[in-house]
Amino acid sequence: MDFQAIFKGRTLPAAFVNLDAFDANIETVLRRARNKLVRTASKSVRCVALLRRLEQKIGERYCGIMTYSGEETLHLAHAGFDRLLIGYPVTSENVLFELAKAVADGKQITFMVDLAEHVLRLEAAAQKAHATLDVCLDIDMSSRFPFLYFGVRRSSLTSVEDVEKILAVIGTCKRLRLVGVMGYEAQIAGLQDNLPGQAVKNAVVRALKARSIDEVARRRKAVVNFLKNKGCELRFVNGGGTGCLESTSQENVVTEVTAGSSFYSSGLFDGYKDFQHLPSAGFAVEVTRKPAKNIYTCSGGGYIASGAAGPDKLPKVWYPKGGKLLAHEGAGEVQTPVEFDGPVQLDIGDAVVMRHAKSGELCERFNSLLLVSDGKVVDEVPTYRGEGKCFL
Repeated sequence: MDFQAIFKGRTLPAAFVNLDAFDANIETVLRRARNKLVRTASKSVRCVALLRRLEQKIGERYCGIMTYSGEETLHLAHAGFDRLLIGYPVTSENVLFELAKAVADGKQITFMVDLAEHVLRLEAAAQKAHATLDVCLDIDMSSRFPFLYFGVRRSSLTSVEDVEKILAVIGTCKRLRLVGVMGYEAQIAGLQDNLPGQAVKNAVVRALKARSIDEVARRRKAVVNFLKNKGCELRFVNGGGTGCLESTSQENVVTEVTAGSSFYSSGLFDGYKDFQHLPSAGFAVEVTRKPAKNIYTCSGGGYIASGAAGPDKLPKVWYPKGGKLLAHEGAGEVQTPVEFDGPVQLDIGDAVVMRHAKSGELCERFNSLLLVSDGKVVDEVPTYRGEGKCFL
């Protein structure tokens, strides 16, 4: 793409999505997911227009959205979306009541639980709203190796015994029904295993992932079989993420996989061995200074990703190719110097283009996304922020 032509005359910083790459990534996800249904992860998109595009393009294999907060779920329900699975427990009484009312009005919303407290709060909201609420069990998919906890601290349901206990609590509730099981294998989906110059670390991570994949499949199958033997009629079994679509889609008990970051293909997804997506989302900042030879200082750019702090959470220079951040400055609050020694001559007012380390978090810094196709801006759509929303 001719980035200078795209951003000429526009006020920077500005964020964009290349629809041609975005659509190609959809096709790649469908291929990687084999025959499974695909649920989109809204936290990695955070734009209503693009969530609608995903629903349209995925077509008959689309099975809904995994949302990330109760308030966001209400926003998407009001925007016309349905088949919403809330990926995390909602505990606010007010929000639960509003969600329960949306269900009573006909929306299909499924609530995530892993504690008895979650279940009882849902039952109270359901009774108050005179609704019957669908529940999904969030199963811990972490692996515990000697001297190593391989995974994330997420769910308290680590075994069939844990599931049996919470199932008994659900059984006491008159307005709840168990319809799904979800397990997110974060240590497989979200851990890079093909980082340049880190051959030993890559080999260790791949070995740990291989062991964990087998364990995850056994645990998920055991839980699903136990629930079915107890007479539970599960509507879905959800798993996976962008980083592990291949392995999760091979599990027979899994009916659907979740994908989100794959559509924008943010910087953290460059370091995987078994798949590659096209970068489709980024942001442009303006060159405002030239303090030294081969140093171009830009206005803004300090959009750092969440998670454990480290260089991998910094944005990556996309254009000009070969440009890099300075190790002792990184991406700054109001200015970001970029080092570049190449054939492209940057002038004051020119654009430097970067990619955020995480996909959806880009949208928390911009009110809109420029939609680009065939090298031209064809539309501009609001992000959640542009709609005046900030959920987490």
